[in-house]
Amino acid sequence: MEKKLCERLVCSGHPNVRALHQSTFEITKEEYLTPTGTCIIGVHADKGSCDLSPEFKREIASDAAVLVTTLSAGTETCIITARGSSRLTLSHPTDLVWRRSSYVDERTIGVYSDFTAKTLPRNLIAILAQEEKMTVDMEIFTIPEEEQSSVPQIQAFFHRLL
Repeated sequence: MEKKLCERLVCSGHPNVRALHQSTFEITKEEYLTPTGTCIIGVHADKGSCDLSPEFKREIASDAAVLVTTLSAGTETCIITARGSSRLTLSHPTDLVWRRSSYVDERTIGVYSDFTAKTLPRNLIAILAQEEKMTVDMEIFTIPEEEQSSVPQIQAFFHRLL
């Protein structure tokens, strides 16, 4: 698997981070979070999806792309694996959304994510609820052509990676 590009963003937690959403998690440039925003884990991000580099957006907009995201806050770290998609536009001014499903809109940065807000480590969520800073490191890899043919093969590929 070949590593292509990296992007980093920095955001903050918020007292209303609950991380209970079962199918997504989100990071936003917005500064406030209401208790109903159960997918949002980071606010006041220094980038939205439209702010990512053109090269990064081009590489992630491929069905062969693998997005490995590392969330780090305090002493906690979580590594998320998701897929890119040729349907990604990454044109939203404030939001980045990782999805468990294949749904894509202008906020989507990854599909088939192996984590959602609800499954993220609770120690990480507790740190974010204390308004700590979080770094979000995103790396794009490319799946070899022979392993792109089915979801089970791709999932097996992810497990070999970790």
